[in-house]
Amino acid sequence: MRLHSIEHEPFEGLANIKAWAIKKGHSISRTLIYNNEELPGMDSFDWLFIMGGSMNIYEEDKYPWLKAEKNFIADAIASDKIVLGVCLGSQLIADVLGGKVSKNKYREIGWFPVKLTKEAGSSPVFGSLPQQFNAFHWHGDTFDIPPGAARIAESEACANQAFELGRVIGLQFHLEYSAKSIGLMLENCGHEIIEGTCVQTPIEIISEKNSMQQIESLLSLLLDNIEREFGEPSQHYG
Repeated sequence: MRLHSIEHEPFEGLANIKAWAIKKGHSISRTLIYNNEELPGMDSFDWLFIMGGSMNIYEEDKYPWLKAEKNFIADAIASDKIVLGVCLGSQLIADVLGGKVSKNKYREIGWFPVKLTKEAGSSPVFGSLPQQFNAFHWHGDTFDIPPGAARIAESEACANQAFELGRVIGLQFHLEYSAKSIGLMLENCGHEIIEGTCVQTPIEIISEKNSMQQIESLLSLLLDNIEREFGEPSQHYG
Protein backbone atom coordinates (compact mmCIF):
# COMPACT_ATOMS: atom_id res chain seq x y z
CA MET A 1 0.00 0.00 0.00
CA ARG A 2 0.92 3.64 -0.38
CA LEU A 3 1.23 5.33 3.01
CA HIS A 4 1.22 9.11 3.44
CA SER A 5 1.83 11.08 6.62
CA ILE A 6 1.03 14.64 7.60
CA GLU A 7 3.64 15.90 10.06
CA HIS A 8 3.26 19.02 12.19
CA GLU A 9 6.69 19.24 13.81
CA PRO A 10 10.22 18.34 12.67
CA PHE A 11 10.55 16.14 15.78
CA GLU A 12 7.25 14.21 15.46
CA GLY A 13 7.47 11.81 12.53
CA LEU A 14 6.27 8.28 11.87
CA ALA A 15 8.92 6.74 14.16
CA ASN A 16 8.13 3.02 14.51
CA ILE A 17 5.33 3.26 11.94
CA LYS A 18 8.05 3.83 9.37
CA ALA A 19 9.95 0.73 10.50
CA TRP A 20 6.76 -1.34 10.21
CA ALA A 21 5.97 0.04 6.75
CA ILE A 22 9.47 -0.66 5.43
CA LYS A 23 9.31 -4.21 6.76
CA LYS A 24 5.96 -4.70 5.01
CA GLY A 25 7.20 -3.27 1.72
CA HIS A 26 4.80 -0.31 1.67
CA SER A 27 5.75 2.98 0.03
CA ILE A 28 5.95 6.08 2.22
CA SER A 29 5.45 9.75 1.38
CA ARG A 30 4.86 12.71 3.64
CA THR A 31 3.75 16.31 3.85
CA LEU A 32 5.69 18.56 6.23
CA ILE A 33 2.73 20.83 6.70
CA TYR A 34 4.61 23.09 9.13
CA ASN A 35 6.77 24.04 6.10
CA ASN A 36 3.62 24.81 4.10
CA GLU A 37 4.24 21.86 1.79
CA GLU A 38 1.42 21.08 -0.62
CA LEU A 39 -0.95 18.27 0.29
CA PRO A 40 -1.13 15.37 -2.19
CA GLY A 41 -3.91 14.30 -4.51
CA MET A 42 -6.37 11.73 -3.21
CA ASP A 43 -5.31 9.24 -5.87
CA SER A 44 -1.70 9.20 -4.64
CA PHE A 45 -2.16 7.29 -1.35
CA ASP A 46 -4.19 4.52 0.30
CA TRP A 47 -3.54 5.11 3.98
CA LEU A 48 -3.23 8.49 5.70
CA PHE A 49 -1.38 8.99 8.99
CA ILE A 50 -1.93 12.28 10.82
CA MET A 51 0.74 12.76 13.43
CA GLY A 52 1.07 14.73 16.66
CA GLY A 53 2.07 18.32 17.29
CA SER A 54 2.30 20.94 19.99
CA MET A 55 -0.36 23.20 18.48
CA ASN A 56 -4.10 23.00 19.18
CA ILE A 57 -6.69 22.23 16.52
CA TYR A 58 -8.43 25.57 17.15
CA GLU A 59 -5.32 27.74 16.58
CA GLU A 60 -6.05 28.47 12.92
CA ASP A 61 -5.02 32.13 13.27
CA LYS A 62 -1.56 31.08 14.41
CA TYR A 63 -1.31 28.06 12.07
CA PRO A 64 -3.31 28.96 8.91
CA TRP A 65 -2.58 25.57 7.31
CA LEU A 66 -4.85 23.89 9.88
CA LYS A 67 -7.92 24.86 7.87
CA ALA A 68 -6.60 23.27 4.67
CA GLU A 69 -5.53 20.20 6.62
CA LYS A 70 -9.00 19.73 8.10
CA ASN A 71 -10.54 19.97 4.64
CA PHE A 72 -8.00 17.44 3.37
CA ILE A 73 -8.82 15.01 6.20
CA ALA A 74 -12.53 15.35 5.42
CA ASP A 75 -11.82 14.60 1.77
CA ALA A 76 -9.70 11.56 2.68
CA ILE A 77 -12.49 10.17 4.86
CA ALA A 78 -15.07 10.84 2.13
CA SER A 79 -12.77 9.08 -0.35
CA ASP A 80 -12.80 5.97 1.87
CA LYS A 81 -9.11 6.09 2.65
CA ILE A 82 -7.73 4.35 5.72
CA VAL A 83 -7.14 7.22 8.14
CA LEU A 84 -5.23 6.94 11.42
CA GLY A 85 -4.62 9.96 13.63
CA VAL A 86 -2.36 10.08 16.68
CA CYS A 87 -2.65 12.66 19.49
CA LEU A 88 -3.15 15.98 17.63
CA GLY A 89 -4.03 13.85 14.60
CA SER A 90 -6.86 12.14 16.48
CA GLN A 91 -8.18 15.50 17.66
CA LEU A 92 -8.17 16.84 14.10
CA ILE A 93 -10.13 13.80 12.91
CA ALA A 94 -12.59 14.13 15.80
CA ASP A 95 -13.12 17.80 14.97
CA VAL A 96 -13.72 17.02 11.29
CA LEU A 97 -16.27 14.35 12.25
CA GLY A 98 -18.16 16.61 14.64
CA GLY A 99 -16.55 15.74 17.97
CA LYS A 100 -15.68 18.67 20.24
CA VAL A 101 -12.01 19.15 21.20
CA SER A 102 -11.28 20.88 24.52
CA LYS A 103 -8.87 21.03 27.43
CA ASN A 104 -8.64 17.81 29.40
CA LYS A 105 -8.98 17.99 33.18
CA TYR A 106 -5.42 16.71 33.53
CA ARG A 107 -2.30 17.16 31.48
CA GLU A 108 -1.12 13.61 30.77
CA ILE A 109 2.60 13.17 30.07
CA GLY A 110 4.44 9.88 30.50
CA TRP A 111 3.65 6.19 30.75
CA PHE A 112 0.15 5.41 32.00
CA PRO A 113 -2.22 2.44 31.55
CA VAL A 114 -4.84 2.45 28.79
CA LYS A 115 -7.89 0.22 29.20
CA LEU A 116 -10.00 -1.00 26.29
CA THR A 117 -13.77 -0.62 26.41
CA LYS A 118 -16.40 -3.30 25.76
CA GLU A 119 -16.82 -1.92 22.24
CA ALA A 120 -13.17 -2.69 21.52
CA GLY A 121 -13.80 -6.39 22.11
CA SER A 122 -15.92 -6.66 18.96
CA SER A 123 -13.51 -4.66 16.82
CA PRO A 124 -11.31 -6.61 14.35
CA VAL A 125 -8.72 -3.86 14.76
CA PHE A 126 -8.59 -3.65 18.56
CA GLY A 127 -10.10 -6.96 19.68
CA SER A 128 -6.78 -8.83 19.78
CA LEU A 129 -4.98 -6.17 21.83
CA PRO A 130 -4.58 -6.70 25.60
CA GLN A 131 -7.45 -5.45 27.71
CA GLN A 132 -5.01 -3.10 29.44
CA PHE A 133 -1.52 -1.94 28.51
CA ASN A 134 0.94 0.85 29.21
CA ALA A 135 1.05 3.55 26.53
CA PHE A 136 2.93 6.80 26.16
CA HIS A 137 1.01 10.06 26.55
CA TRP A 138 1.80 13.72 25.87
CA HIS A 139 -1.33 15.86 25.68
CA GLY A 140 -3.38 18.53 27.39
CA ASP A 141 -6.46 18.46 25.15
CA THR A 142 -9.05 15.74 24.64
CA PHE A 143 -11.79 14.94 22.14
CA ASP A 144 -15.44 13.99 22.43
CA ILE A 145 -16.23 10.76 20.59
CA PRO A 146 -17.48 11.77 17.12
CA PRO A 147 -21.12 10.94 16.26
CA GLY A 148 -21.47 7.31 15.18
CA ALA A 149 -17.96 6.31 16.30
CA ALA A 150 -17.20 3.64 18.91
CA ARG A 151 -15.36 4.64 22.08
CA ILE A 152 -12.44 2.21 22.14
CA ALA A 153 -10.16 3.10 25.05
CA GLU A 154 -9.83 5.16 28.22
CA SER A 155 -7.30 6.03 30.88
CA GLU A 156 -7.67 7.20 34.46
CA ALA A 157 -6.86 10.77 33.45
CA CYS A 158 -8.70 10.87 30.12
CA ALA A 159 -12.05 9.21 29.40
CA ASN A 160 -11.65 9.19 25.62
CA GLN A 161 -8.38 7.66 24.47
CA ALA A 162 -9.40 6.12 21.14
CA PHE A 163 -12.29 5.89 18.70
CA GLU A 164 -13.12 3.93 15.57
CA LEU A 165 -15.52 4.74 12.75
CA GLY A 166 -15.21 2.35 9.84
CA ARG A 167 -11.78 2.84 8.28
CA VAL A 168 -11.08 5.88 10.48
CA ILE A 169 -9.22 5.52 13.78
CA GLY A 170 -8.11 8.07 16.35
CA LEU A 171 -5.55 7.36 19.09
CA GLN A 172 -4.97 9.96 21.78
CA PHE A 173 -2.08 7.89 23.15
CA HIS A 174 1.17 6.98 21.40
CA LEU A 175 2.26 3.50 20.32
CA GLU A 176 4.54 4.75 17.54
CA TYR A 177 7.18 6.44 19.69
CA SER A 178 10.69 5.02 19.85
CA ALA A 179 13.35 5.82 22.44
CA LYS A 180 14.74 8.35 19.93
CA SER A 181 11.42 10.11 19.38
CA ILE A 182 10.72 10.26 23.12
CA GLY A 183 14.14 11.85 23.52
CA LEU A 184 13.22 14.42 20.87
CA MET A 185 10.00 15.22 22.69
CA LEU A 186 11.89 15.76 25.93
CA GLU A 187 14.37 17.97 24.11
CA ASN A 188 11.79 20.09 22.29
CA CYS A 189 8.78 20.05 24.63
CA GLY A 190 10.37 19.40 28.01
CA HIS A 191 9.14 22.80 29.24
CA GLU A 192 5.62 21.31 29.29
CA ILE A 193 6.61 18.90 32.05
CA ILE A 194 5.19 20.65 35.10
CA GLU A 195 4.49 18.71 38.27
CA GLY A 196 1.01 17.26 38.18
CA THR A 197 -1.12 14.24 39.00
CA CYS A 198 -0.51 12.60 35.63
CA VAL A 199 2.88 13.99 34.65
CA GLN A 200 6.06 11.95 35.01
CA THR A 201 9.58 13.32 35.29
CA PRO A 202 12.03 12.90 32.39
CA ILE A 203 13.93 10.28 34.40
CA GLU A 204 10.73 8.27 34.96
CA ILE A 205 9.88 8.53 31.26
CA ILE A 206 13.21 7.34 29.86
CA SER A 207 13.54 4.53 32.41
CA GLU A 208 10.52 2.63 30.99
CA LYS A 209 12.50 0.48 28.57
CA ASN A 210 10.09 -2.47 28.88
CA SER A 211 7.17 -0.22 28.01
CA MET A 212 9.02 1.04 24.94
CA GLN A 213 9.43 -2.53 23.70
CA GLN A 214 5.80 -3.31 24.50
CA ILE A 215 4.34 -0.41 22.52
CA GLU A 216 6.44 -1.35 19.49
CA SER A 217 4.89 -4.83 19.54
CA LEU A 218 1.40 -3.41 20.12
CA LEU A 219 1.86 -0.98 17.23
CA SER A 220 2.78 -3.81 14.87
CA LEU A 221 -0.25 -5.82 15.99
CA LEU A 222 -2.57 -2.84 15.53
CA LEU A 223 -1.21 -1.95 12.07
CA ASP A 224 -1.30 -5.60 11.00
CA ASN A 225 -4.95 -5.75 12.03
CA ILE A 226 -5.79 -2.56 10.12
CA GLU A 227 -3.95 -3.82 7.04
CA ARG A 228 -5.70 -7.19 7.16
CA GLU A 229 -9.14 -5.66 7.70
CA PHE A 230 -9.02 -2.70 5.33
CA GLY A 231 -5.92 -2.86 3.20
CA GLU A 232 -4.92 -4.43 -0.06
CA PRO A 233 -2.23 -7.11 -0.21
CA SER A 234 1.24 -5.67 0.38
CA GLN A 235 2.80 -4.34 -2.80
CA HIS A 236 6.08 -2.69 -3.70
CA TYR A 237 5.74 0.60 -5.49
CA GLY A 238 8.45 2.16 -7.60
